[in-house]
Amino acid sequence: MSFHILSEAKKIAKITLVGEIDSLSAREFQKEIEKLATGSPDELILYVENLTFISSAGLRVLIFAKQKMGTNLAIYIVKPQESVLETLEKTGLQHSVNIVDQYL
Repeated sequence: MSFHILSEAKKIAKITLVGEIDSLSAREFQKEIEKLATGSPDELILYVENLTFISSAGLRVLIFAKQKMGTNLAIYIVKPQESVLETLEKTGLQHSVNIVDQYL
């Protein structure tokens, strides 16, 4: 009997977002996404526990991340506040990301 075990290390990119993402800060967020995209990560982890607001410009950056890093990119939104969660739900983006209380 033979076994083949394939093990690939995932490339994980992490960003901590604090405060508010409005049209101005969304530009900085996008620049960070562009930098991270060069490493072709498999997962993008967004720690948002201290993010109180995300504008439509910030949501566009999330969509941009999927486009830039590939459709196989898994995005994890970790511990969103209720206001951020409501915004994701109103726009339907909660179906394109993984919303979790913690990322292991």
